[in-house]
Amino acid sequence: MKNVVISADGDRKVYSVPDVVADNLREYCIEFCDNWLSNSPQAKKYRKRGVVCSFDEDDFIEYLNTWIFPNQKSVLVKNLGWIDFDSKLPAPYTDCPEFNF
Repeated sequence: MKNVVISADGDRKVYSVPDVVADNLREYCIEFCDNWLSNSPQAKKYRKRGVVCSFDEDDFIEYLNTWIFPNQKSVLVKNLGWIDFDSKLPAPYTDCPEFNF
């Protein structure tokens, strides 16, 4: 398990996720928001009239834990709070992969 930092235009949160997710964070996040949310029957709760309406980083973690890696649960490590996107992350999270939805 490795740490990543994800957000949805709000607080940045550190999660411990499976190594393959951390190593390919952008790809997993894009698959979630561009494909799974729009096409999966399991993502129906996020759609109204066929259009994806609202989701955040917690929903991404639920997706990982429920559908992708149910035997390797991702967990919240720390809420870093609001950090401007042009600011550095605090140590020890400086080098963590990041994604903002």
